[in-house]
Amino acid sequence: MSTRIYTKTGDDGTTGLFGGSRVSKDHLRIHAYGTVDELNSIIGIALTYDMPHDVREQLLAISSELFTVGADLATPLDPPPIYDIPRVAEEHILDLERRIDAFDAELSPLKNFILPGGAPAAAQLHLARTVCRRAERLTVSLAVHEDLGGFVVRYLNRLSDYLFTTARIVNHRAGIEDTPWRPRA
Repeated sequence: MSTRIYTKTGDDGTTGLFGGSRVSKDHLRIHAYGTVDELNSIIGIALTYDMPHDVREQLLAISSELFTVGADLATPLDPPPIYDIPRVAEEHILDLERRIDAFDAELSPLKNFILPGGAPAAAQLHLARTVCRRAERLTVSLAVHEDLGGFVVRYLNRLSDYLFTTARIVNHRAGIEDTPWRPRA
C-alpha cells in the first residue's frame, strides 16, 4: 500500500507546523521557510551546470543544511517542540565563513560593484543569492514577532555572502572576469 502525497488537511488554507499547531498558509513563517525552499531549488538548478568539484560538494552540503533551516523555521520555540528538531547552530555559520575566506583568497579584491552573470552556474548562484536575501528579509520580519533563536538570521546573511563569493569563484575558475557596474554619466 502506498502513501498518498496529498492529505487534504490544507484545503482550508492552513498548514501544520512541527509541533502540531496550524497556521494560515500566508503566515510570515510560511513565507520565510517557503523562500528557503525556493532557494534550495535554485541551488538544485545551479548543480545541473558544470562547476568545480569542490564547489559542487559544498553546494550539496548547503542544500542539506537548508532543510535544517527550513525545519528550524517551521518549528516555533514557544511552546517547546515535543520532537527533537535540528536547528541552525553557530558551527553552520563558521563553516560558511571558512568557505568564503578560502574562496576569497583565490579572488582579486572587489573595487566596485559587479553585474550578475558569467557561466551558467555562476548566474544561477547570483539568482540564489538574491532569493537568499529575500529569505533573510522575511526571517528578520518574523523575528520581530517571534523568537527564532540566535542563528537562523545570521546563517542566511552569511549564506548570501557565500553564494556571491561562490558565483565569483565559479567564474574565476572558468576564466570569466567579473563585469563591473558602470553607471551612465
